[in-house]
Amino acid sequence: MSKDILIGIDAGTSVIKAVAFQLDGTRAGIATRRNSYTTLPGGGVEQDMQRTWADTASVLADLVKEVPNLSSRAIGIGVTGQGDGTWLIDDAGDPVHDGWLWLDARAADEAARIASGPGKDTIYQATGTGVNVCQMRSHLKWMQTHAPELLDRAATAFHCKDWLHFKLTNVRATDPTEGVFTFGDFRTRGYSGAVLEALGLEKQRHLLPPILDGAAQTHPLSAEASAATGLPEGLPVSLGYVDIACTGLGAGLYDPQVQAGVSVLGSTGAHLRFVRDVAGVTLNPERTGYTLAMPGGALAQFQTNMAATLNIDWMLGLAADMMRAQGIEPARDAILAGLDAQVMAAPAGAAMYHPYISAAGERGPFTDTSARASFTGLDATTSWGGMMRAVFESLALATRDCYAAMGPMPAEVRLSGGGARSTALRQMLAAALGVPVRTVAQEEAGAAGAVMIAGIALGVFEDAQAATEAWVSPLLQAPEPPDAALADTFETLFEAYTTTRAALSPVWAAQAQMREKLT
Repeated sequence: MSKDILIGIDAGTSVIKAVAFQLDGTRAGIATRRNSYTTLPGGGVEQDMQRTWADTASVLADLVKEVPNLSSRAIGIGVTGQGDGTWLIDDAGDPVHDGWLWLDARAADEAARIASGPGKDTIYQATGTGVNVCQMRSHLKWMQTHAPELLDRAATAFHCKDWLHFKLTNVRATDPTEGVFTFGDFRTRGYSGAVLEALGLEKQRHLLPPILDGAAQTHPLSAEASAATGLPEGLPVSLGYVDIACTGLGAGLYDPQVQAGVSVLGSTGAHLRFVRDVAGVTLNPERTGYTLAMPGGALAQFQTNMAATLNIDWMLGLAADMMRAQGIEPARDAILAGLDAQVMAAPAGAAMYHPYISAAGERGPFTDTSARASFTGLDATTSWGGMMRAVFESLALATRDCYAAMGPMPAEVRLSGGGARSTALRQMLAAALGVPVRTVAQEEAGAAGAVMIAGIALGVFEDAQAATEAWVSPLLQAPEPPDAALADTFETLFEAYTTTRAALSPVWAAQAQMREKLT
């Protein structure tokens, strides 16, 4: 039987997936398992590393059962997973502690000190990446002071996908995205001694594994992993890039001709801009965002909102609560069915909303853990529909705010995630950005991107451009150009949006002090 299946692993925060793709990019099967993590006092968020591997092995075993003759048809595996965080192992390859997720906020003070310290410019100029509480560099600084015994026992510091790749192959490595944007130089794609010195982490250099490009090299599936998954020993395994880079690749980011952008509008918002080479990278004065290595010397700049469609969910939840108070059990599908029309019928600018509904504040295109959502400009004529329209407008304005921090606006923006299904939101995004938007009919873009990287290493695709043309271009929907009148409206809205955002900063600080006193 011919080998005609590539397997993608996407170990996300909520779900671990194993997806089988045929060589034309169509999905042959999928297996999933809900993820599990623990929230601790003081901001800690941890995940059992052994359970994460066991769950990953289980979804691979389930996929073997679902797809006929998968073991004999498989060409290789690509693995990606949730970004940032810290997953420590010892010399024997066993976890030192549970993995720290990107949600972990206990190192907030350390991150603030790094971001305001004397080495801040050295770090940002080299990595092209702002300092966040969720990053390994912040976590390691916290451990230096509060848990040095963890560092003493550790031999290697992984991210989630690195841990899974290790369990699949026994190879200790990280990829060019997470290794470089945390501790390296995006120009050389290697670790930077100057960055480690600026961080005060020179003594932890031995914890950093070699940087391995999964688009150029694979390693064989180990005997132990073969027994756990049912896949053949020796099957090539590629260490993919961080999940958002893989999602961007699977959603059409890699397009040197168009120089596109990709916005993933899920619970959070992720916005990427394709950059041909290091000369095209734009660093911003606020020192925010990420710079990600991509295959073939290209890069992606990345800004992320802590909350995107979570803002819509919050507003719909308020409406549902009011209906329940009247003895009416809300039907979510019925509410959603008329939402686009109701939003577009409401007047533009009836209120101004800033979509910082996450209790963690905001990190793109500015970093402020005290930032909170707010309505301004309300009066007695403002309707619920007007407020909902303001929420929709805010997601488009926040997206523009992120792209503005990354340099030139892309010529076209490709959309993924649940929010991309809203006609009203797509129209607003096109108008706010001033460029056409288009959706991509790839439901598993993260796993697809990991498999595309593996396919390059395995010779299935000549390069990232060929992979994109084969797997992504046929799935791109027709472009939706911006409406000229609506674009003029968003020019006016954006000026007010950014002015109001700047004015709210001291308000957020005062409210944070208020909350601290009241708890």
